[in-house]
Amino acid sequence: MPSRRFILGALLFLAWLSPAMMPSSSPLGNGLGQARGCGGNTTGQAGIMISPGVVLDAASMRIDEKGIAGKVHVPDPSGKLTRDRLQQAKAALQADLAKASPMRKVSLTRLERAVQAQLEKNRKPTDEMLRLAGLTRIRYVFFYPDSGDIVVAGPAEGWFQDLTGRFIGMASNRPVLELQDLVVALRAFAPGKDERGVVGCSIDPTPEGLARMQKFLREVTGRVTPDDRDMIVEGLHTGLGLQKVRILGVSPATHFAQVMVEADYRMKLIGIGAERANIKLASFVDLADAAQISRNALQRWWFVPNYECVRLSDDHLAMELVGEGVKLVGEDEVVGANGQRMAQGKSGRASQLFTKGFTQKYAELARRKPIYAQLRNLIDMAVAAAHIQREDFFGQASWNMEVFGNEELFPVEIYKAPVEVDTVVTSVWKGNRLVTPVGGGVRIEAPEALEPANLLPDKEGQVHKARDAVELKGLAADRWWWD
Repeated sequence: MPSRRFILGALLFLAWLSPAMMPSSSPLGNGLGQARGCGGNTTGQAGIMISPGVVLDAASMRIDEKGIAGKVHVPDPSGKLTRDRLQQAKAALQADLAKASPMRKVSLTRLERAVQAQLEKNRKPTDEMLRLAGLTRIRYVFFYPDSGDIVVAGPAEGWFQDLTGRFIGMASNRPVLELQDLVVALRAFAPGKDERGVVGCSIDPTPEGLARMQKFLREVTGRVTPDDRDMIVEGLHTGLGLQKVRILGVSPATHFAQVMVEADYRMKLIGIGAERANIKLASFVDLADAAQISRNALQRWWFVPNYECVRLSDDHLAMELVGEGVKLVGEDEVVGANGQRMAQGKSGRASQLFTKGFTQKYAELARRKPIYAQLRNLIDMAVAAAHIQREDFFGQASWNMEVFGNEELFPVEIYKAPVEVDTVVTSVWKGNRLVTPVGGGVRIEAPEALEPANLLPDKEGQVHKARDAVELKGLAADRWWWD
């Protein structure tokens, strides 16, 4: 198991079954059977038309009253509903916020004071506060000891809420950062907390469910025919049952937690072929060779930051986040007859190719499916919060997060916590074997992108110069963002 990293993982069970009396001329093909557990085969769902030629993902995760998480679709193939929302948002947003900026600055200490002023007037934080003035990425973190300003900076633009509930940029269609997520990250790395604390979640099949699945496979192996596909899929789905969600280091009742769960759950759907990537990306099912897959093999995949993603100035008062910052990695596990899982410390060729392809195409995928851009933003926030904690900017700025650190004053634990997810099962014929990939599982751990071995040098002092280029003099006391 990788140690002390910000990790989002997935579990995927692959079972193979050899047909007992299958004619060699049977037209088996490679088509997916019915997906069970995510509303059927979802690969053909329509998207959201943003503009001619630009179609975004129309799926999101919803959690019912029992805490069971699942995928829902809100397509807008003509784009009319989305255009209406966009026009309404443009009319309501003030011009300086709607204008795109390559480098918008947000002082977190000033922002907290502005939020506090709203609360003292019995008002809610404004939309521009909740959306961090339209930031779509954190590129820099700057600290100014003289004024006590802790500043995050990056590209920004006007925003609107799409049909899935995400707030996305009007120009780039990238999700904007949300204050509630940044507050969760800051609380996870608050003053006095263990800087190596775990932040994450896991979705795991129960040992009982895995044992039932193994029993079912033993009962049907050797007597499967092409007509049994639906029976196999249903049997595996029923046997595994619901899988348990566990959130680590942050409250499960937060948007932060929900984004992590959805990102990995849907990565798994892409891996098993139950969701279309909408880019040229081979799924694990496409790459897998049934002859090399053990009946009790688990494929485990998880997201980690690209740890060589941080560049620090020599005085550590400025940090730059470099690149996309996200990788997908994996390893194999095996499942015993009693349902216990054992790590193998390696991954097969198909798993390696899938994780490599997913990593290489991550930026492209994030443009089509905003959930992955949201995950990247969460990782950026976690790294930024860890840097603020490690350098003790809290203490140097005398910033105790009296508002952001107080759930009663600034509530972020306002969502239904995910407790369980449904197992998703698909099936595909490979040669003369029926391969049944079974989806499930997430795991995340804390970031270590700030370890000295991973830091990038600021050889020409560019990060330091970027900090010095920010002008704080002349800002009004209540001004918390500026271009």
